[in-house]
Amino acid sequence: MRTVDGVDLVVLAGAAHAIVGRSGSGKTSLLSVLGLLDARFTGELRLGGTDVRSLSDAARARLRNEGIGFVFQSYSLMPQHTALQNVLLATEYGPRSRRGGARARTDASRRALDQVGLSDKAAAFPRQLSGGEQQRVAIARALVNEPQLILADEPTGALDESTGEQIMSLLIDRARRAGSALVIVTHDPLIAARCERRFSMSGGRLEQVAGEIR
Repeated sequence: MRTVDGVDLVVLAGAAHAIVGRSGSGKTSLLSVLGLLDARFTGELRLGGTDVRSLSDAARARLRNEGIGFVFQSYSLMPQHTALQNVLLATEYGPRSRRGGARARTDASRRALDQVGLSDKAAAFPRQLSGGEQQRVAIARALVNEPQLILADEPTGALDESTGEQIMSLLIDRARRAGSALVIVTHDPLIAARCERRFSMSGGRLEQVAGEIR
């Protein structure tokens, strides 16, 4: 059985895209393909004009580290590291690892935290942060390398409604300011309504939706 079947999708720089579907519809599988985490597919996939299928495993990993930012429902922060250190980890394998040295990477990580309103929490550990603050750290980590593409898998799923709305506003605003294409996987039609482009997924197939998703 194909978890993703016949998908034709173009994501636009600076735009927010929502993919809505029930559990098992293929949303997460599609995100894995878009994030270059799963190369077991047929067809064509391009990121910034680069044909991903033609790349070696090492080149694909480098493109993923440099060109894609990830935001997860579970935050996926390293508990033994501070907020600043969690963001800094992303710069060790991205383009900033080759530009300017440790000081430049630290400065970029501090700016990323400042952009999500957490400059005063740089020295805090994840256990000392609220759920919303942890997700802000995750957003800073996703944005610090100025990626072409940001993939968010149920980014508000572990948050209350009010905090979730704040996180969505922040995520969409920061992606637009950075000129990054944002793809959000969600089961919440209210989150989908915040995005300019909306898609429904069922049985591994993707359809663009012009109106409201219910």
